[in-house]
Amino acid sequence: MMKLSVLEHSHINEGRSARDALDETTALARETEKLGYYRFWVSEHHGSAALASSSPEILIAHIAAHTKSIRVGSGGIMLPHYSAYKVAENFKLLEALHPGRIDMGLGRAPGGSPLSTRALQEHKRYDVDPYPQQVVDLYHYLRDDNAANHRFSGLRAFPETEGMPELWLLGSSDGTAKIAAQLGAPYAFAQFFGAAGDEPLQHYNSYFQPSSYCERPKALAAVMAVCADTEEEARQLARSNELFFLKLLTGQELRFMPSVKTASEYPYSAAEQQVLEQMRTRRFIGTPGQVKEALKRYADRMHLDELMIVSHIHDFEKRVRSYRYIAEAFQ
Repeated sequence: MMKLSVLEHSHINEGRSARDALDETTALARETEKLGYYRFWVSEHHGSAALASSSPEILIAHIAAHTKSIRVGSGGIMLPHYSAYKVAENFKLLEALHPGRIDMGLGRAPGGSPLSTRALQEHKRYDVDPYPQQVVDLYHYLRDDNAANHRFSGLRAFPETEGMPELWLLGSSDGTAKIAAQLGAPYAFAQFFGAAGDEPLQHYNSYFQPSSYCERPKALAAVMAVCADTEEEARQLARSNELFFLKLLTGQELRFMPSVKTASEYPYSAAEQQVLEQMRTRRFIGTPGQVKEALKRYADRMHLDELMIVSHIHDFEKRVRSYRYIAEAFQ
């Protein structure tokens, strides 16, 4: 049976505030829990006026406290900014507060502008990519089994917990897919970014090496899906995110998620229209039946049994409706 999950970016919609965005994130978590969604992940972004989720750990604690059963996690923690030990402490505390419900998705992208990255990594210097070693260190801190020859041998992350957060590596390119396959770690593919086709997921499945993380490949894909009563309405609702993403790709990030009206009235150039057409080939937009069939074809082709739905819609009620239609279609 297909598992459906949610990836939330806490966009600040045009005409609303950061507090409104965070209230809507919490309400969406509660609604999708009722609908049977399996996980609810929140992202990490820095230096962005349009995105309210700059600290996933805090938002995870808030959402988990306002829900009962849905797994809550990060999509993801941008690990190179931080100490693996401190991240382990944060997530062990979350696990202690909400046993068996916490996911730790890790990323190595900056999650912001070069300026915010410089500020986050001030006084740090990396001669080599620290991410693979950080992932290994973090995993051992979670398991309390640092090797005797580890540079911090004997160091433990507290509090003690019976279980540990579920660890995933996140990526949209082949770099993280290769690391996840080599380490034998679960892999969450950001298909909705569309940066590298589906090759990263294919590489992961082909070159996965069994490990203490998991014995066989374990992957999910985060996909952009918008569902409405008619295909025309769904395509109209999708225009908000299309304009936001278009501006993001061209280095002109907006300060809000535009309304459908703003996006519809925007004077797109011929080059921008071409980018939008390419973008739409990797999105799942339409009626419940259309979206279900397209998602099933993609999941079958990629050998997936879990899809993480990204549904950026300016109108909150229509956004909840989109998630409801997708859940009901798969039930």
